[in-house]
Amino acid sequence: QVQLVESGGGLVQPGGSLRLSCAASGSIFSIAAMGWYRQAPGKQRELVAQITRIGSTNYAASVKGRFTISRDNAKNTVYLQMDSLRPEDTAVYCCYADRPGTLGYWGQGTQVTVSS
Repeated sequence: QVQLVESGGGLVQPGGSLRLSCAASGSIFSIAAMGWYRQAPGKQRELVAQITRIGSTNYAASVKGRFTISRDNAKNTVYLQMDSLRPEDTAVYCCYADRPGTLGYWGQGTQVTVSS
């Protein structure tokens, strides 16, 4: 199994920054990719960013140039650096781990609120 522990959410003003962290434990050797999803009330869940085992990254068009996903393999941790935050970025952000042969794993979610 894989356990994901997220941190870093909070309240920030428009234009501000936050850095989310997702620490993975368990069968981490089986993880093919990790990413961040978000879901706001009344909206579909969307993929924000992902990073594969080999380091390839992918971003939603709405966050390109503002968000950066990275990883620290020694700490088994993935980060999402969020800059130039906008009110529309307000959502629950969940870390996801893709493990072949499973349905994947999810973190508990962390609330990000961008408001004046």
